[in-house]
Amino acid sequence: MSAILTLNSIAKSYGKIKALNGVSFEVPPGSVFGILGPNGSGKTTLLSIILDVLKADRGNYNWFGETGSPEQRKKIGSLLETPNFYHYLSAVSNLQITSSISGRGNPAMMDLVLQKVKLFERRKSRFSSFSLGMKQRLAIAAALLGNPSVLVLDEPTNGLDPVGIAEIRDLIIELSKSGHTIIMASHLLDEVEKVCTHVAILKKGDLITTGSVNDVLVDDDLVEISAADISALETVMNNYSSGVKISREGNTLQLIFPKGTARLEEINNYCFSKGIVLNHLLFKKKRLEAKFFELTNN
Repeated sequence: MSAILTLNSIAKSYGKIKALNGVSFEVPPGSVFGILGPNGSGKTTLLSIILDVLKADRGNYNWFGETGSPEQRKKIGSLLETPNFYHYLSAVSNLQITSSISGRGNPAMMDLVLQKVKLFERRKSRFSSFSLGMKQRLAIAAALLGNPSVLVLDEPTNGLDPVGIAEIRDLIIELSKSGHTIIMASHLLDEVEKVCTHVAILKKGDLITTGSVNDVLVDDDLVEISAADISALETVMNNYSSGVKISREGNTLQLIFPKGTARLEEINNYCFSKGIVLNHLLFKKKRLEAKFFELTNN
């Protein structure tokens, strides 16, 4: 099956500020696709463009292999802003109003979407009595009206406590398993790592990289070594392997290997064969945060 969404050189500026600078990527069907980047990287602008809230200055995009249209839009549920419901009305009454305004869904669907987001038992409770996580789940229920095949979510866990974040993460995974393709923007690396299958990383409107999460956010092997003569050690290690990145921090060398390739015994034997005795040899996993900062130079 062709891509659910294809972006071709999308550009958008606000005066002298370039919000998006020729962004192109594809969203595979059935994926949980994370658009990841620091605040101000262009994530919300990008989502607003693909949902026809904003117009791009340049470039185009296709939904389901075709140019966007009102009919195509009916296949897409979205949550772009903080949930905006009537505080004095119940969950089901708020959904009925949303359905009436959007023309999506029917009375029978209200119970179904509330069951999906685990709010059915609270369907008659006032919105004002909900926790932040419950309010966010109700907003996702509203996005599910009409049974869209695609959900577009902007920072779905923003402002939630750890319990609320876990609830939304579990819900996204369940919705993905039930057949929805999900596109979500986030500035939280941990969120993308835990729920997304694919990712595009933005920085100040530029696409840094895109691909599967396992390929883009691979956690490399990190080895720390040291010796009495750190300069001699650095000279020796520069000839160790072309696939190893070496940096010096004080009296310690940091060696970054592709995931699963670091061999401490081989490093120790190599140094000893060159007349250097190591006084420090430590294996670490390179944190994903470090990889993210490396990609964004942040």
